Amino acid sequence: MYPYKFNPILKSTIWGGDQIIPFKHLTVSQEQVGESWEISDVPGDESVVANGEDQGLNLAELVKKYKEQLVGKENYQRFGDTFPLLVKFIDARDDLSIQVHPNDELAMKRHHSMGKTEMWYIIDNAHGTAHLRSGLKKQLTPDEYAEMVENHTITDALDEYAVQPGDVFFLPAGRIHSIGTGCFLAEIQQTSNVTYRIYDFNRKDKNGNTRELHTELAKAAIDYSVKDNYRTEYEPRLNEPVELVRCPYFTTSVYDLTEDMTMDYSELDSFVIFVCMEGSGVVTDDGGNELHIQAGESVLFPATTQEVQLKVNGHLKFLESYV
Repeated sequence: MYPYKFNPILKSTIWGGDQIIPFKHLTVSQEQVGESWEISDVPGDESVVANGEDQGLNLAELVKKYKEQLVGKENYQRFGDTFPLLVKFIDARDDLSIQVHPNDELAMKRHHSMGKTEMWYIIDNAHGTAHLRSGLKKQLTPDEYAEMVENHTITDALDEYAVQPGDVFFLPAGRIHSIGTGCFLAEIQQTSNVTYRIYDFNRKDKNGNTRELHTELAKAAIDYSVKDNYRTEYEPRLNEPVELVRCPYFTTSVYDLTEDMTMDYSELDSFVIFVCMEGSGVVTDDGGNELHIQAGESVLFPATTQEVQLKVNGHLKFLESYV
């Protein structure tokens, strides 16, 4: 086995911008690309391998072919033939809807799906104008929440943040959130596409129709607790890993490198994903497989990988995630 790249799945949205295609060095012509699904096993949106002898296989086929060799023994016992993480780049020219995602128990009961816990890493903030919403800033009951949606005042109950590149937000299932205008970010999440749309700012599509809201479905999914700060605080450091999130679904660290580095995965029973956000470099695994990576690309290392050598072309920043 070897490090895998995948063809991006580009999704045009009513709120999508124009940064993803140049960021990923693509030559395609597509307007309002709001999302690039980098590594996905969501049914109907399975990523297709772009390199090597498995080129043309999709991620679902790859898991079925290699099983624990790809994802790790414990992960295969836990998730079976479903790859457990979904990786995206998101470019918001306009506010996304206010949303919440159910936890595993509720999602399985209602949709026969895993729940959706996720994280965001801000890559760009539109020259300082970007913002987002995460979590409640005041206590609400389920009925008060529904009334605020009906009265178009639900945003008054949400914590809002001006964001900078490098900001991190962890979003466990149940936390109300909305990516705001100007955010360009990487998202790592459980493999799930279950979203309850709470509020959409009364927007209308090109046919004059508003999008469906899921007020009642969301009522039981929301975590109504209140925190002082929903932004993840961490200290950036050069040339060493900085852990950002550790939860039952994924562990993510950021690496900001100006020097070459060797990564030891011999004790890790999991695949590893690199999501490259700045710079470029060359990765070589213990099997001698060499791959160039650059900003806008994501790479999947199978669980059989013991070691990765990173040769940095001046500067390389990426997220490392595993389960």
